[in-house]
Amino acid sequence: MLKKMALKLLLGKWKQGGFKVVFWDGEEAAYGDEPPAFTIIFRQEPPFKVGDDIVLLIGEAYMDGIIELEGSMDDILRIITLNRPSRAAAGPKKSGAVNSAAQQRNIHHHYDLGNDFFALWLDESMSYSCAYFNTPTDSLAQAQLQKIDHILKKINLQPGERLLDIGSGWGWLIIKAAQQYNVQATGITLSTEQYQATKRRIEELGLEHQVDVQLVSYQDLDSSQPRFDKIISVGMFEHVGQGNLSNYMRKINELLAPGGISLLHTITGLFEENSNAWIAKYIFPGGYVPSLREIIRLLPEFDFHLLHAESLRLHYAMTLDRWYENFSRQLDAVREKYDERFIRMWSLYLRGCAAAFRVSGLDIYQLLFSKGLNNSLPLTYQHLYDNQQ
Repeated sequence: MLKKMALKLLLGKWKQGGFKVVFWDGEEAAYGDEPPAFTIIFRQEPPFKVGDDIVLLIGEAYMDGIIELEGSMDDILRIITLNRPSRAAAGPKKSGAVNSAAQQRNIHHHYDLGNDFFALWLDESMSYSCAYFNTPTDSLAQAQLQKIDHILKKINLQPGERLLDIGSGWGWLIIKAAQQYNVQATGITLSTEQYQATKRRIEELGLEHQVDVQLVSYQDLDSSQPRFDKIISVGMFEHVGQGNLSNYMRKINELLAPGGISLLHTITGLFEENSNAWIAKYIFPGGYVPSLREIIRLLPEFDFHLLHAESLRLHYAMTLDRWYENFSRQLDAVREKYDERFIRMWSLYLRGCAAAFRVSGLDIYQLLFSKGLNNSLPLTYQHLYDNQQ
């Protein structure tokens, strides 16, 4: 009885929006200032103590099958967002710089689950980042290739240039850059699984003379080598940690040639705040989603000039929807590798993130900037959309 009373007090802190709770003894209660938009059903009494984080509590209880969630995930995330503590004044807990060894451990936690696991639900390019949809009916594979094309056009890649991809995933972008634009392309990753798969594909295509992949942190790249003309990073910046945001930009400054172009493709938040406790514990340990203003504020320190900013928020929601659909179709295969708790965790992650991009203010941007002034770029961005299907 005391635990139930404490749980009611915890749930009662969500006063905006509306939701219903069905407790393990059959009692029902409504919360908030609107009609219930979703229902939390407790199958049994959850293990928790006073002071527990409510989002972590619900996430873990869902993973363990203690609760079920009935209703739209968009409604659930909308109400979680409405009831978050004030963010603008509080800010995130300040964190120091994370070294490359710690980053590699964090990357291993998520990205080294196995190429065979990701292959079950990603597209054939194994792209594990936001796709680019020309139309809502585009297939996931088509949209991922369009994302690569969009980036390579946006950086105005030219034959003979040196390209660096920080966090190169399974290598499709560096390979396509070499094949289509005849550049020297280097990719770096901290994921052993991604590194090995990329290296095999480079060798199979006979591109060793033109494409290189390294298992190394961006922090440890040799700045004394010839500088790169273009540097991109897709879906990696969220992993550097708040204390390393400036260090990342400093390294880009060291590696990029004068007048060179860099594209940063990253998730952003409205405010400077920590990830929710469930995401931080189970999905992306050590991750930090910077605010857009936090990134922009760093650019002048390194004589970086913002050229173009594009929000892909709804593109990422659509990407996550497609991943979840694919994941759901492969549950029997996933069960051969992982238990039901893992399956419920990943389902919640994919569904929850898709909803977050639609309703919470979470965004994703491609930020294009030059090192110093560059007066030789195209006057418009029409070339991004020429010959677009």
